[in-house]
Amino acid sequence: MFIQTEETPNPETLKFIPGEEVLGELPSVYFKDSDTAKSSPIALSLFSIEGVCGVYLASDFITVTLKDKDWENTKTEVLSCISNHYVSGLPFLNNENSNTIPEDIKELNDETSIKINEIIEEKVRPAVARDGGDIIFNKFEDGIVYISMRGSCDGCPASTMTLKNGVENLLKHYIPEVQSVVPLQNE
Repeated sequence: MFIQTEETPNPETLKFIPGEEVLGELPSVYFKDSDTAKSSPIALSLFSIEGVCGVYLASDFITVTLKDKDWENTKTEVLSCISNHYVSGLPFLNNENSNTIPEDIKELNDETSIKINEIIEEKVRPAVARDGGDIIFNKFEDGIVYISMRGSCDGCPASTMTLKNGVENLLKHYIPEVQSVVPLQNE
């Protein structure tokens, strides 16, 4: 198996592209530690590698975030872990319904929220996914759009500029009620 790697705008995160399905049609999942990763054998294995502090599983890629560790010394270990997972035949998620829908997403019950979500889904998420991350619309309240950043975007030095110069300007252009975009802090 040949797994491609791509750098992301976040220097602490690498994107791993196995050339095979990861989650396929299932919603992406973001794990911040081994406690939240209990439903994912691959995430648990990756968290056993020293320095791994984030694992994001998407349809056809995995991003891994390190803290206080150098990719030069860890990349081979992560590649091996991913390859071994494919060989094992284990699922990526033990229960396809567990932890696949972020808990902080509110039901879209007003026209403005529906429009915001459509723009994020159609115009923003595909671009963010190319960088190994994800952006999730949480709620719209008093002119403020609250979003969650996941994968390579969580903690990325460039994410503030992406939000203000990209997402906020795009939403303001299409939806005059939007005054600003604010990230919710992932727990």
